[in-house]
Amino acid sequence: MELNGAPPRMPTFFIPHGAGPCFFMEWDPRDAWVKMATFLKEIGVSLPKHPKAIVMVSAHWLESDFCVTSGCSPELIYDYYGFPPHTYELRYPAQGEPTLAGRIISMLSAANIAAQANASRGFDHGMFIPLILMFPEAEVPVVQLSLKKTLDPLEHFNAGKALKALRDEGVLIVGSGMSFHNRAGYGDPRFAPITDDFDCWLSEVVEGEASKRESALINWDQAPSARLCHPHQGEEHLLPLMVVAGAAGEDIGVSVYSDRVMNMKVSGFRFG
Repeated sequence: MELNGAPPRMPTFFIPHGAGPCFFMEWDPRDAWVKMATFLKEIGVSLPKHPKAIVMVSAHWLESDFCVTSGCSPELIYDYYGFPPHTYELRYPAQGEPTLAGRIISMLSAANIAAQANASRGFDHGMFIPLILMFPEAEVPVVQLSLKKTLDPLEHFNAGKALKALRDEGVLIVGSGMSFHNRAGYGDPRFAPITDDFDCWLSEVVEGEASKRESALINWDQAPSARLCHPHQGEEHLLPLMVVAGAAGEDIGVSVYSDRVMNMKVSGFRFG
């Protein structure tokens, strides 16, 4: 609903993007990724309005400073390996948005956060695989925001804070990663209770008081089983959550997806 002519504020999302092109190939078991795919497909219709643009924070792009894609028509980067040939023919012809990219850099710079444009960088699979399901027509322009190689949760939380105002301009901010990402645990039943412990903690933090959320997420590695779910120097799949939680401000967080995939508990979250 719009008040006094102001557009509705967009929520922010932390979504799981699966394993490579998992939604577009045969898997064993066959239904391993069905619930996750269904969740992604339903995000678009859950929004208060169609987004003007999307800022996608992918776990698969790390730079020394925050970077944003600034090209008009970025190519796809098939940064997954050993999958069926047809998965390298997937297409997602979304346009970039150079003006938005420039605005993001300005907003980060105003918060004393170093940032730069990258006009040649394409869209990686952390962007295009989930967006094929979320917005299959590829009609919404997209700007991709990198993570920082420091992997510092506070830096990423602050970057999200700096971009919060975009939500009032019809921009959807999405963090694309995984709430569990330890390759040693995939398919290992011993990891089931480990992922349950961490996922329970993470969901309680997201759904708890916003005033306590920032401190808890910044110190996520103190949570139960945290480093078994995200090994040291391998937490890039969790950091997109910090960005979208920062952009959420005081808005309420909700767990909007949870499933067990190959013995691991995986969740997705919405703020606002």
